Amino acid sequence: MTTRSVLSLLSIAAAVTLSAPAAHAQEAAPAGEPAASAPKPYVAPPWTYKTRQLSRNDVDRLLSNPKKLLVLDVRRPDELVKYGSLAVYLSVQLKDLPYALDYIPRDRQIITVSNRAHRAGAAGDLLASKGYKVAGALGSEDYREAGGSLQKVLPPPPKPAQ
Repeated sequence: MTTRSVLSLLSIAAAVTLSAPAAHAQEAAPAGEPAASAPKPYVAPPWTYKTRQLSRNDVDRLLSNPKKLLVLDVRRPDELVKYGSLAVYLSVQLKDLPYALDYIPRDRQIITVSNRAHRAGAAGDLLASKGYKVAGALGSEDYREAGGSLQKVLPPPPKPAQ
């Protein structure tokens, strides 16, 4: 056996030896402990915004008078496709909101929307500081989990080749 093949065998043996404890550690969690791969429930970070966080009932009440309401969704397009949104909304990403203020009507109550309401809270604070009437912030996932209905958003069709 050559020195090279001996070194090769030693490196393989070392790799197997080092990975063996990790492989056995993943086989089963001790009784009473959740498995490492079990999904952890969502725990919301503390609410730090001046904008009120809306419940499903708050949103349903506001949606009952749509002529006086604007739903402003501040998520990325891929998030709209993945999670869905309320039936009618204006889509402006949070990072673009300061540049879109002239296009947002001031005569309506505004619900800001994001996945768990934190970006919506930041958007609501920005809008309120500029004089807009903000009803509150909504997390679309919170709304859905509370039994609210969201509409799936289809991705835009691919652009035709030119």
